[in-house]
Amino acid sequence: MDQLRRSAWVVAAFAAAGYLAFVVCAFGFVSLFTDAEVIASPDAGLLVGPAIVAAAVVALLLHLGRALRRPQRMAGPVLLAALWTWLAALVVAVVGYSLATGTALASMLFGLGFAVGWFGLLIPALAALVTSFAVLVSRGEQGGARRPRWPWERDEDE
Repeated sequence: MDQLRRSAWVVAAFAAAGYLAFVVCAFGFVSLFTDAEVIASPDAGLLVGPAIVAAAVVALLLHLGRALRRPQRMAGPVLLAALWTWLAALVVAVVGYSLATGTALASMLFGLGFAVGWFGLLIPALAALVTSFAVLVSRGEQGGARRPRWPWERDEDE
C-alpha cells in the first residue's frame, strides 16, 4: 500500500472514531435537552440504535478511506459523506425494526420517522462536519505539512 493510500486510511480511521464520539455526545445532549428517547419505539429492541450508529460510522469510514486519496475539492466528499451516512442509518433502521417486529409497513414508517427526526438528521450533519475537518487534514498532509513536534523530538541543528 503506497503512502498516499495509507495516510488516507489513517485519517479516515481517526475521523470515524471522532465521528462516533460526536454522535454519541450529540445524541446524549439532544436526548437530555428534549427529553426524548433516541429510539422512540420500545418494539425496536435494544440493538437497533447501536446498529444505526455503527452503520453510519462504517459508511463514513469507507467513504473517507476512498475520498481522502485525492482531497482537492471539499464539497463533493462532504455532501457524499452526509448522504452515505444518512442512507446507511435509514436502511439499518428499517431492516433492524423489521427484524424486531416483522412488519414491513411499520418498519418503513419507523425508519423514515427516525431519519427525519432530530437524531436522524444529526447523523449526516455531524458526518459533514467531521468530513470537512478530515479533508482539511488530508489536504495539509498532501501539501507537505507535518505534525507538530515536541521540544525533545526536534533535531539539535534545527
